[in-house]
Amino acid sequence: MTANYSEDTIRTLDWKEHIRKRPGMYIGKLGDGSSPDDGMYILLKEVLDNCIDEYMMGFGKIIEVNIDNHQVAIRDYGRGIPLGKVVDVASKMNTGAKYDSKVFKKSVGLNGVGIKAVNALSSSFTIQSIREGKEKSVDFSEGEIVKNHPQRNSTEKNGTLITFEPDHTMFGKFKFIDEYIETMLRNYTYLNTGLTISYNGQKFQSKNGLLDLLQENMSGEGLYPIIHLKNGDIEVAITHGNQYGEEYYSFVNGQHTTQGGTHQIAFKEALVKTVRDFFKKDFDSSDIRTSIIAAISIKVEEPVFESQTKTKLGSKDIGPKGPSVRNFIMNFLTTKMDDYLHKHSDTAHVILKKIQESEKERKAISGIKKLARERAKKSSLHNKKLRDCRVHYNGKDERKNESTLFITEGDSASGSITKSRSVNTQAVFSLRGKPLNSFGLTKKVVYENEEFNLLQAALNIEDGLDGLRYKNVVIATDADVDGMHIRLLLLTFFLQFFPNLVRNNHLYILQTPLFRVRNKKETIYCYSDEERHAAMERLGRNPEITRFKGLGEISPAEFKHFIGPDIRLEPVRLKKEDDIKEILGFYMGKNTPERQNFIIDRLRVEEDPVEVA
Repeated sequence: MTANYSEDTIRTLDWKEHIRKRPGMYIGKLGDGSSPDDGMYILLKEVLDNCIDEYMMGFGKIIEVNIDNHQVAIRDYGRGIPLGKVVDVASKMNTGAKYDSKVFKKSVGLNGVGIKAVNALSSSFTIQSIREGKEKSVDFSEGEIVKNHPQRNSTEKNGTLITFEPDHTMFGKFKFIDEYIETMLRNYTYLNTGLTISYNGQKFQSKNGLLDLLQENMSGEGLYPIIHLKNGDIEVAITHGNQYGEEYYSFVNGQHTTQGGTHQIAFKEALVKTVRDFFKKDFDSSDIRTSIIAAISIKVEEPVFESQTKTKLGSKDIGPKGPSVRNFIMNFLTTKMDDYLHKHSDTAHVILKKIQESEKERKAISGIKKLARERAKKSSLHNKKLRDCRVHYNGKDERKNESTLFITEGDSASGSITKSRSVNTQAVFSLRGKPLNSFGLTKKVVYENEEFNLLQAALNIEDGLDGLRYKNVVIATDADVDGMHIRLLLLTFFLQFFPNLVRNNHLYILQTPLFRVRNKKETIYCYSDEERHAAMERLGRNPEITRFKGLGEISPAEFKHFIGPDIRLEPVRLKKEDDIKEILGFYMGKNTPERQNFIIDRLRVEEDPVEVA
């Protein structure tokens, strides 16, 4: 039977209905707060972007952010929204001052959509503007006006206060993670020296811009003092570390472009050209960029981003009458960095030595890499280690942001996940036994070890994260000693050779229930002893309690609940003070007395035998 296609099937949604029905078009994904690109942080950012735009135009040096449980309040001290337009700004699409490029020449927001998305996706939303001794405020719920307050006199300073609570019917049981918010706020201050942002009373500010950003985000010392260059609409900070891979922080008009874009591509190209020209040697680009840690910020008139969440710059030109982004960055870096290297010969010497070391290592494993690629290609066709999905990660297309790879061990566990997964977005990689402890080994092991080689090939991360095939990489192991050990070995592998997978928030641990508590009417899955006790109390006398010892004990029918919409993922996060080498040395190095004492002390504190009825 075919569906009836007539005039009655054509609908026109109003602005708030469209946002609520298609939130992905406006904020990427909803999420629960466990990932920094989840929707509640995008709502926060949309409001903050407007405050930053005011600051960039020279109005208001302080922004106050307060979050109490789920309610957010953001106050700036800019000019305030013109009082007669407060309702329109919050509830009429394609309404805003950003269309007037004379008022907001190099702003982040352009199309007047962001604040409306916050309004439509909030159970409560209040916008209040104070301007020249007058105040106007309007209360909304899910985009509908609840109360339009009359104008009144005010003694407060000019500015805008927006208070909102994300709608739980849209976002579910979400939570704000302070670390993600603090990183966002710090980035705003690095890019706007002189700005102070207060978050629940804690103040963030920066005197040295991107120099501060690198210093505060690097886990160890750079190989040489950070090269910090700036001029008008561009600022860069550059150094090399000892880690594998490349690490970039790129920004456009104060917006953190986590997916890079034309400016980041141009920066990498300009860096390679500058170094080659300075040393008058045609070094391989990968040898120049290996272990680099760099930040770039540019300002562009009327920037074009590849999505509403503005994570990737698509603009080719600096402005309607300006040079191309590529030429602008190329001219700046080839001049300024070349001058710097001539004046700082000690830094130039360290860079040369680092390039030569990278070249030596690359050549030493080049033959191994070729054989490993051929082996991976052949294996991927004939073995069953990877059960792939149909949709793969693509930073340009936010509909593909949910692609996930589960890394698991054993036939029974991988079988349960494979049978219950979504074949469109969820893939499974099955390990054979425990992986090798890779701590202290060189990158040769990635190619010589079959498990690591095939895992790297499945993820497509040999040359960095640009080709990453899965947005979420999830370690799914049993909640027993062996499972924990496998988890640690995989974490060691990623932290040792692909730390950016962690730094860019792609790595997670799958949380599966420890207990099933049920009676004839209801089944409750519990992820902790506290949840088990609460379930037992709820279900009354003598419920049946099952302790899951491994993933293979959970039937595919049950597993659907744990990797579906209610999936619980624990993000693997690196704090700025975390030293990867030191952490891995303590936990995965030789069995030192200090580690033995640490384990014994933890056992004493946490030992709590589980009683199963």
